[in-house]
Amino acid sequence: MGLLDKHLGYRAPLEGIRAVGADPSNVRFDAVLSPTEGMLDGRRVILLGTNNYLGLTFDPACIKASAAAVREWGTGTTGSRFANGTFSGHTALERALAEFYGRRHAMVFTTGYQANLGSISGLVGRGDHLILDADSHASIYDAAKLSGAEVIRFRHNDPDDLHKRLRRLGDAPGGRLIVVEGIYSMIGDVAPLKEFAEVKREMGGYLLVDEAHSMGVLGETGRGLAEAAGVEADVDFIVGTFSKSLGSVGGFLVSNEENFDLLRIVSRPYMFTASLPPAVIASTLTALKRLQDEPGLRARLSANADRLFEGLRDMGYAVGPHASPITAVEMPDQAMAVAMWNALLQNGVYLNLAIPPATPENKSLLRSSVSAAHTPEQIDAVLGVFQQLGQEFGLLPSARRATA
Repeated sequence: MGLLDKHLGYRAPLEGIRAVGADPSNVRFDAVLSPTEGMLDGRRVILLGTNNYLGLTFDPACIKASAAAVREWGTGTTGSRFANGTFSGHTALERALAEFYGRRHAMVFTTGYQANLGSISGLVGRGDHLILDADSHASIYDAAKLSGAEVIRFRHNDPDDLHKRLRRLGDAPGGRLIVVEGIYSMIGDVAPLKEFAEVKREMGGYLLVDEAHSMGVLGETGRGLAEAAGVEADVDFIVGTFSKSLGSVGGFLVSNEENFDLLRIVSRPYMFTASLPPAVIASTLTALKRLQDEPGLRARLSANADRLFEGLRDMGYAVGPHASPITAVEMPDQAMAVAMWNALLQNGVYLNLAIPPATPENKSLLRSSVSAAHTPEQIDAVLGVFQQLGQEFGLLPSARRATA
């Protein structure tokens, strides 16, 4: 028996997807022409599944800073932050993040995934209680496993259920860390953070918010949902990523917590991973400044999100509860999702195929993420393809009535 034989149950579904057309796990772009367009199998496609919210991956200032850093500092650090991997740029970025969020402390991780893994597993351990939204990201669940804390799940976006779970804990010893997200990555729904903060104030504990998909998107200055909901004082820890609005890679944690510096020696993902290359640090610092200096980027992003969401909703597609940069269209089943995803690709639209077991409630979704860099004409072109294919596949109410 081979070591991978235990995963053979995934073989038939994978082969079924491949039989229909392209393999979403093996899409390779020939070229990326801009934040919103790429070349795939010789065809120009609109990029609608990249999480490039502010469109900064080709920003001239970010590219210039990155190129200068690689010439001055080389291609990598070859060591962890605890060893030789701390350069002046790393500490400058941490200072900039702390200042941006109005916190005393910040630490930078090599990926956003590791930011959750390292932060949560360093904050709680055996004997503590980790209270998670049921739809939490995989990195949060993996952090829970690494921490060894008792995991308590509450219903997605349900403050009453959170209150009930905390009440049941009573006076049980151990720390309590509540973990929620700003914008949830599959459906694009926003957490009721004000209500969660009220529960936390009443019942006690600490609150960590993962603002991966809401940093640069929500709030008057782009600090995320905590700022938008007016509850920053109630949020003890904020985790985020550079791979969405800031157009690079990496993650961070900010807080005012006493003894924050101890996390640098108890967080294994931080201690034992090579630090970010100087070129990435430099582009991220520049992108953070662009986020702060240009609120118009968020305004364009919001307008594009509304345009796509309202267009799909008005056609009759099943979408999420409200507009956000993430819009997921629910398909009736996996077979239809795969067929529709391939048809969209053939018609010049690239987005994400999201199928069980990676989706909430095992739904089959076509997940898109808009950018501030998309033009209204590109959004309208995407809507036109959805209209055409929705009619062809019988997904829209008008098409269903015509065949009844």
